Amino acid sequence: MIEGGCLCGQVRYRVADKAVAQTLCHCISCRRATGGVSVAWAVFAEEDFALLQGEVREYSSSPGIFWGSCATCGSLVTYRRDSRPGHRDVTTATLDDPEAFPPTVEIWTGERIGWEMLNPDLPHKLRSSLNE
Repeated sequence: MIEGGCLCGQVRYRVADKAVAQTLCHCISCRRATGGVSVAWAVFAEEDFALLQGEVREYSSSPGIFWGSCATCGSLVTYRRDSRPGHRDVTTATLDDPEAFPPTVEIWTGERIGWEMLNPDLPHKLRSSLNE
């Protein structure tokens, strides 16, 4: 099991050592939710995610889409969507050991910022690898 948490330390969570997917997302929604140019996600089966402490406050940006942030510091920690039940995404950078889940694919590359370089060693998908 691997643990992670938010900037202020109020939220702590644990995930299994096996992810369903490991992505680097370039979509507009991820950029706006974080202020970053892209966001790395590790996707887990719901039963492989456990909130250990704190409160994750969810914001629904559109029907069925939920962004989970620390109620204290606002760090984006989780993501889930109704169209993909049974999964919970965590922002890879909030893991204590983000190296444990490096991206294996870049997604939503059609929405990337033009000056951000794609990793030539990874596959690139125009949409989410879990949607296709």
